[in-house]
Amino acid sequence: MILRCADIPILMSLEPIEATEQGVRLRVHMQPGAKRSQWQGLHGGALKLQIQAPPVEGKANKAAIAFIAKSLGVARGNVELTAGQTSREKTFAVSGVDLKTAREILISRG
Repeated sequence: MILRCADIPILMSLEPIEATEQGVRLRVHMQPGAKRSQWQGLHGGALKLQIQAPPVEGKANKAAIAFIAKSLGVARGNVELTAGQTSREKTFAVSGVDLKTAREILISRG
């Protein structure tokens, strides 16, 4: 049996920033233990985020949530890590910001 690409369901968009009903979803490649926290453009179809905090006991994830919230001008409670708790490849849901605004902010900083 031969499967064509059209036969395989696509589970996730290849866009690093996509709209959701509540706001946006961010696909992030995170590099913990960096010299400083900053956006670094794209990495393999995801936004690259360098985080100063080490990847120990969830410190890098907490720092990433705070950094994303500050970058997008929303409260920390509006940012949720939805996938990749122990991976460098992470997905964050952010409420209270629209797709256009998120793209403008993150692209200008990356």
